[in-house]
Amino acid sequence: MNYWKQTGIALMTTSLLVLSSGCETTGGAKDDTAATQKSSSKKTADKSTGNAKQDAVGIEVGEMSSIRTMVSAEELNAGAAQSYKELLAKAKAQGALVPASDGEAKRLNTIAKRIIPFVTRFNPEAAKWKWEVNLLRSKDVNAFCMPGGKIAFYTGLNDTIKATDAELAMVMGHEIAHALREHSRAQIAKSQATSVGASLLGQVVGKGQYAQIFDYANDLLNLKFSRDDESEADLVGLDLAARAGYDPRAGITLWNKMAAAAGGASPAPWFSTHPSSSSRAAEIEANLPKVLPLYEATQKKNAPAKSGATTKKK
Repeated sequence: MNYWKQTGIALMTTSLLVLSSGCETTGGAKDDTAATQKSSSKKTADKSTGNAKQDAVGIEVGEMSSIRTMVSAEELNAGAAQSYKELLAKAKAQGALVPASDGEAKRLNTIAKRIIPFVTRFNPEAAKWKWEVNLLRSKDVNAFCMPGGKIAFYTGLNDTIKATDAELAMVMGHEIAHALREHSRAQIAKSQATSVGASLLGQVVGKGQYAQIFDYANDLLNLKFSRDDESEADLVGLDLAARAGYDPRAGITLWNKMAAAAGGASPAPWFSTHPSSSSRAAEIEANLPKVLPLYEATQKKNAPAKSGATTKKK
């Protein structure tokens, strides 16, 4: 486990141990009013139908794991925010925090600003999160998004695969998806329930007794999302990136690069618990018909308007 990941999880553990977890009318004026109201209603309905059709395109996911409710989202997010703050402070002290003015840091923030407006499709509460994106110097090919929208990328990821903006958007979308779908919250709850039993957990949730009742530091240090979580994050991330105007086909090139970078050796931490690169690329390709229309619609919307004006000769 790389230093910054271990430090970040350790700090997060400390905080979490403390915090937890129509009718027609007659008459001239009335006719005009009715016609106007009818026209307005039709426009509203058409707009609503259009939005519904657009929203129907894309990746559909089921309900989030119900076990996650055994851990307080507010307390988990607060603990993550505090841990993230401490992590950045330590990184800065050791010269590992890349300044916000750096080109790569700016690049990541630009990508985030394009993706974040679409996060509420998958978690309405994310509209309240105080999002942050930072870049840390490390050789590891890794990135993460803590609960509550705290994102970090390691320089090793781009140094290794020389990612395009669209490929970085796939990585960021994936990590954001974990936070939106509350995978960490669910995994922590599962760990607690396994350790002490769901009934005991129910007795102490919200009473500030985690430090005395639970000792799940080791679980957090070894916390890994299930393959189902990872696959879900891939597809949700694919949807987010496409809505933000990034070509979803970059998901395929990303994993081809990841496979080449691994070179048959042990996989990088970022995808060590995932299905194989080939199966991930295949799944992304299979879901392209669902997200390509989103990308194409965004490209069309953002295309420069063509001037139809002509200059008359005098």
